[in-house]
Formats: sequence, C-alpha cells, structure tokens
Amino acid sequence: MANNKFSESTLLASPAILFLLAILGFPVILSLVYAFSETTFQTLTSPKFSGLSNFRDVIEDATFWKAAWFSLRFGVITAVLECLFGLALAVYLAPLIQRHGWVVAILIIPMIVAPAMMGLMYRLVLHEFAGPIPYYFYSWLGWSPAFLGPNNVFSTVVVAETLQWTPFAFLLFLTGYQSIPREMREAAAVDGTRPWRLFWKLELPLMMPTVFVAIFIRFIDGFRVFDNIYTLVGSGPGGSTTSMSIYIYETFLRRGEIGKSMAAAILLFASAFIVLTVAQKLMRRASQ
Repeated sequence: MANNKFSESTLLASPAILFLLAILGFPVILSLVYAFSETTFQTLTSPKFSGLSNFRDVIEDATFWKAAWFSLRFGVITAVLECLFGLALAVYLAPLIQRHGWVVAILIIPMIVAPAMMGLMYRLVLHEFAGPIPYYFYSWLGWSPAFLGPNNVFSTVVVAETLQWTPFAFLLFLTGYQSIPREMREAAAVDGTRPWRLFWKLELPLMMPTVFVAIFIRFIDGFRVFDNIYTLVGSGPGGSTTSMSIYIYETFLRRGEIGKSMAAAILLFASAFIVLTVAQKLMRRASQ
C-alpha cells in the first residue's frame, strides 16, 4: 500500500521534476561546456575544447581577484551593518508595532523598490554637478565630498545597500523577537531583571538562529551584488566597485570571452557552495 502511494506521488510529481531539470539542467550543462571550451560569439555554436585554460586565465587575472576582494568586503560589511540596524529597529520598535502594525509597511518601502531603480535614484541625488545632496552640502558647509569619486565610492555603495536591505533584516528579527514567549519575559521582570540584561541574557540567545540566517542571507546577496551598483556607478573609477557579478557580466558581454566568464561563474558558484556548507555547520553547532 505504501509502495503504491509512493509510486503515485512520484508519477504526479514527475512532470514538475522534468520541467525543473529541463529549465535548470540545460543552462548548467551549457555553462560547463563553455567553461571548458574556447568560446566567443563567433564560435558560440561550435565551441572548441580547451581544458582548464579558462580557469587558469581567470585565476591569473588580477581583475578577478580584485573583484573577489571587493565582493567579500562588501558582503561582510553590508551584512553586519544591516543586521545590527535591523536588530536595533526590531527591538526598539516592537512595542510600537504591536499597537500600530501599519508602521511595518512604511519601514519596508526601500526593500520593495527594485535595486536598479534605487541605483538610478542615488546616481541622480549624488551627482557631483546636478545632485541635490552635493548642492546642499556646498551651500550649507562650503564644501561637498565627491560621493562617487575614488575615495568615497565604496562607502557610498555600502550605505546605499545598507539603507535598502536593512528592512529585510528588520522583518526577520521582528518575527523572531515577537515569537519569544511572553511568559519568559514576565518571569524575568518579576525577578527584577533590567531591560538590557533581559536582552543580552534571554532575548538575544533565543534569537541567535535568526541572526545566523539573516547574516548568511544578506552576505550571499551582498557578495553577488550587481544591479544597484552597476546602475549607480558601474565598475567604478579604476574598477574600484567591480563585484564578481559585474566582472562576469563585463567579461561575457563587453569582451566576448564567454568561456572565461563561465569559468568565473563556476568559481563563484563553488565559493558560494563552500560558504553555504560552512554556514550550515555553524548553525547546527549553535542549535545544539
């Protein structure tokens, strides 16, 4: 009887499985073929096998390592900042949100806007000659920093990313904070526990799984960042804001080195897989 149910469920699910394999499997196989081949737009339909030459070219490319370093720094810094601000907002505004739930809708507005649109908006307001923010800086203070210049562009893209995606971390932490049983807080209050001690000794330890999940998700998203940075400043002055995704995009479309770009994409996937494996092990240890 159990075998019949299993076979029926397998038969019902097989169309969806075949569809996913066709949609996801074909691009993966094609990417692997191109990664191990000498491929350009002229030889797209007849790639020539070249072994590991594309991977060697990527590893020997200084621009690749510069992009990897940028993505790593950007992912770590933005993930930490977003989670710190999101956690602070969730804890501080929880009583207000409990009475006025509509506040959440206002706080998540930046997250709803498409990242490319956010990049264009920041490009407009931070423009050195036409932007309102540099204008008011110069009018009020007599000077205006070059927000998109070589010295400030990294800080600018970090702030832009943090402002847009802090609401995502806020929602996760708010859910985790509100799921803590009220009885535990009431028992601690009866014992005379102060609010800060209550947070550090009770609430934060209970929210640590949510913290790990939020940091991991935001790091992955920051590491593979593309659209908002590309529309804001492109690859940046001297390639200073070239992320891994931007490097793959420009290698593929601008330089036409399809095999090299696919090799870089595979290396990016492999690094993400390693990070995912390590994060899962850390989360299991934290939950034990």
